Amino acid sequence: MNELKDLASRLQAIIDTAIDGIITINDKGIVETVNNSAAQLFQYPPREIIGHNIKMLMPQPYRAEHDDYISRYNRTKKPKIIGIGRDVIGRTKSGGHFPFRLAVSEVILNDRIIFTGIIHDISDLKSAEASLKQLTEDLEEKVEERTDELEKAVNSLLSTNKQLEERENQLNAALSKEKELNELKSRFVSMASHEFRTPLSSIMSSASLIGKYVEKGEVEKSSKHIERIKSSVNNLTGILNDFLSLSKIEEGKVIVNKENINLRNLCNTILSDVQSMLKRNKKIIHNGVEDIVIYTDPRVLKNILFNLISNAIKYTNKEKSIIELTAKAMGSDLVIEVSDNGLGIPDKEQKHLFDRFFRASNVETIQGTGLGLNIVLRYVKLLDGDINYQSIENEGTTFQVTIPINKK
Repeated sequence: MNELKDLASRLQAIIDTAIDGIITINDKGIVETVNNSAAQLFQYPPREIIGHNIKMLMPQPYRAEHDDYISRYNRTKKPKIIGIGRDVIGRTKSGGHFPFRLAVSEVILNDRIIFTGIIHDISDLKSAEASLKQLTEDLEEKVEERTDELEKAVNSLLSTNKQLEERENQLNAALSKEKELNELKSRFVSMASHEFRTPLSSIMSSASLIGKYVEKGEVEKSSKHIERIKSSVNNLTGILNDFLSLSKIEEGKVIVNKENINLRNLCNTILSDVQSMLKRNKKIIHNGVEDIVIYTDPRVLKNILFNLISNAIKYTNKEKSIIELTAKAMGSDLVIEVSDNGLGIPDKEQKHLFDRFFRASNVETIQGTGLGLNIVLRYVKLLDGDINYQSIENEGTTFQVTIPINKK
């Protein structure tokens, strides 16, 4: 008997000093024992818990459901928490709530059943979990903010980079344009100094000689120099006309005014204008010009033909030079061809043929501005046409111009 009392005292001492709360209830839910740890957790003195229903320590809705749970377990023996353990919420005397881990076990003592609950306070754990969750949320929010800031920074850098690239392209274009203009200036100065000096020198020397011949009464010799002066003046006039034509085109002052004209009559007028340029060994064949009425700008078309024919005459210096002109309607287009058997254009230089101030290496001794074909190209474009060519050095060149004639 003494040994049993001693054992009971030991067990009670262990229960009373346990860190976790320990509560026992009967099969009706009435508290039979409660240790100090449990009493402190729920903020009750033990006497206010013992003899009362365990549901007093539960918040709603668990308080209302507890009696039904014990009754159902006693009938079915199907546990919801007994022998399983779970996290639950406790209610203190002051009405506060705290989380704890509950482990319930069923104990059979002789002829009756009691339930023992082990209560482990997890307030600190839950607080740490809440803090960790908050930190995680804060971190995710901060990451999202930093991601947005990084995205904005990257977009800003991309935008700035694009602007810099555009600016660089603009600067490169401007530098390229300036380089082109400088090259054009150099070509112009070189061309002008040569092309103006030669006829002006000829005019000065011829004028001086004319004075001497007139004093001596040598009229025939003076007439020869008068013709030289006229020729030089014509050359200068041609150069100035090229400059004026190019200037008007670039300034948009050339307006296309179309009208009905006779193609053969226009070509005859042009051929009459270039007759003075023909020498004995040069001949123009124009049997291939159709006698038709076309609707176009006669002034622009005349400039195109005059430049092509005068170029063919200028750069054909063989013993028997032949320039052939054909012009005929093909569908809704007018197709013009000007062919010669002259100097031709070197293959490697043909890509520059329509550049301003371009002069082929094999015609540098022949007077010219290097603007004629550039002007022709611009006039052809004004009429919505195209120009093509075929050229073989020392054999000749053929230019083909195609323009819509829109008969009316």
